[in-house]
Amino acid sequence: MEIDKAIRECDDRRLQTKYINAVYVIQRALALYSIEEVAFSFNGGKDSTVLLHLLRAGYFLHKRGDNSANENLKDFPIRTIYFESPCAFAEINSFTYDAAATYGLQIDIIRSDFKSGLEALLKDKPIRAIFLGVRIGDPTAVGQEQFSPSSPGWPPFMRVNPILDWSYRDVWAFLLTCKVKYCSLYDQGYTSIGSIYDTVPNSLLCISNSSNKFKPAYLLADGRLERAGRVKKLSSTCGQLPADNNGLSNLDLHNSMLTASVIAVGDEILFGIVEDQLGPSLSRKLHSIGWSLLQLSVVHNNIDSVAEEVERQKSTSDMVFIYGGVGPLHSDVTLAGVAKAFGVRLAPDEEFEEYLRHTIGDHCTGDQNEMAQLPEGITELLHHNKLSVPLIKCQNVIILSATNVLELEKQWDCLIELTRSIDLLALLEPYVSKLVTTNLSDVEIAPPLSKLCLEFPDLHIGCFRKSRYGSLIVCFKGKDQARIESAIKALHNKFQPGSFMEMG
Repeated sequence: MEIDKAIRECDDRRLQTKYINAVYVIQRALALYSIEEVAFSFNGGKDSTVLLHLLRAGYFLHKRGDNSANENLKDFPIRTIYFESPCAFAEINSFTYDAAATYGLQIDIIRSDFKSGLEALLKDKPIRAIFLGVRIGDPTAVGQEQFSPSSPGWPPFMRVNPILDWSYRDVWAFLLTCKVKYCSLYDQGYTSIGSIYDTVPNSLLCISNSSNKFKPAYLLADGRLERAGRVKKLSSTCGQLPADNNGLSNLDLHNSMLTASVIAVGDEILFGIVEDQLGPSLSRKLHSIGWSLLQLSVVHNNIDSVAEEVERQKSTSDMVFIYGGVGPLHSDVTLAGVAKAFGVRLAPDEEFEEYLRHTIGDHCTGDQNEMAQLPEGITELLHHNKLSVPLIKCQNVIILSATNVLELEKQWDCLIELTRSIDLLALLEPYVSKLVTTNLSDVEIAPPLSKLCLEFPDLHIGCFRKSRYGSLIVCFKGKDQARIESAIKALHNKFQPGSFMEMG
């Protein structure tokens, strides 16, 4: 069979291992279920194209044995499911039907939504297992194994994931080695294809001095950025698409308020050994892009402590930033805590491991494999050429590796640059603030100031002293400079002239 022959004769040992393991999963499924009880979900993308040819090879070897590997496989009896959508690219539809004709696929076309279409199909057919082209890192991969029962609330079937541990590099190595056809969009710079309303060519493949010409997908140097071509749009025919992992879309950048929480992981801060400087610095940076900081907390270097705090903050804030406890030491438990908060396990990330190997090499302390263990299925690596180590994003949690203010400055600048290219953070109207000071007592100022807060509910009005016997400072914070000026003027009008002085 041509696929099996191409892989076994190539020089790519890693690809051969991936192929052998995937085919084993397929043969195991075919031994557990009859051919009438299995199906293959095909969507025309690169991952399902790989799976199509793995299934062809796996079925052939299952039926004929390795001694017949040079014979051609004419028929492919595994039922194929294709969910046709008005939001799909024409090229995807065309490639899917061409593949069906070329390889004799018994294709069931479903034009309803995935869940109801699947329920109808499984009610009509004796399907017990479905082969899926899911890979670690896909949004749907969370918690899945090579054999995983369907989720609660879905019709019962076994999800079979032969390429769960494949990387972007593995996918393209297989397609190019086997010289099989794939959707033409990948030759136009598309690296991860969704619908026509949320997919554009990957800007990282844009050819210099050209705004509309792109290199093919297999030339993307960093497979961790394969989803950089996903955007958020509204569709008149398909309705609003789900938001990105950060849950933000279609914002009024001037009027919206987004909230963030900051978590510092470190016994040394709680024990008073060191003073936390990153939290206040990060707070100022968040306000500079118009985000409101709900809470800044410090937790022990303990997996359960990290997990409890992350679980609490991720559900109440739009974004959570966490730092400290990242590395190879016994006290570096942040990644494990984040994984536990999301109910997933830590699993090896091959591309991150490869990155560490090339970046840190022999200077790496501890076990490199342990350092490459990331929360399974929810991790996105935020790589920037100015960063020595990529940042880690787990849904709406960003893990910073900074250990001092200078490192934080660099990582923050890279986050803002990435935001402009992959819609990472929404850049809102920044907060502005103004301070006034007075020698009046708390008792004198309290009643009028309380009334002022009611008159200007859109502003944050707070009071503090830098020392016990220092002057009282009143802080006005908001997004409208004119409203702040009006509030300060109203405050002056409530007291004798000269009671308050503005601070620079």
